[in-house]
Amino acid sequence: MFAQQGNDSLDPEEIHEILRNDRRRLTLKYLKQRLEPVPLRDLSERVAELESNMSPAPRDLRQSVYNSLHQTHLPKLDGYGIVDYERDQKVVSLEARAKDIDVYMGISTPVGVTWATYYRSLGVVGLLAVVLSGADAPLFASVEPLLFGTVFMLLFAVSTVYQLWARRWFYASALLPDG
Repeated sequence: MFAQQGNDSLDPEEIHEILRNDRRRLTLKYLKQRLEPVPLRDLSERVAELESNMSPAPRDLRQSVYNSLHQTHLPKLDGYGIVDYERDQKVVSLEARAKDIDVYMGISTPVGVTWATYYRSLGVVGLLAVVLSGADAPLFASVEPLLFGTVFMLLFAVSTVYQLWARRWFYASALLPDG
């Protein structure tokens, strides 16, 4: 039923199986923000908050999330080698193998636009601003092209730093041994 843990990568069907459930996606999203193991109670509360858009989430939802994570979702993710779920201690952490599915999860910015579209748009708008400034177009002529270029390069740099910070687990997991 599950892929063998190890160096072999997940096939597309397995990735689809993992990501087709909202609670599993929210679990992975939250775990990616944390480099240390997370208690199941904390994880279930956070997933319930994300599902309900309420903080704290209703008690019955928190309990439902806790039970489904403990009984179904975390054992499944553990079986695929995506997380390490210590059932006795009720602690969960992301495994290096989660990188296999990260490419399917991390393509969008927090506002729902893909990173490729964001960077492409930023580049086009930046280039257009520099060209219009250099051509003395109205509204752009009063600003030096170098200033526009500098501002847009800073936006690229800040965006890249943000994206690297948001994926810090991905790079930190490269330092951990597999499985």
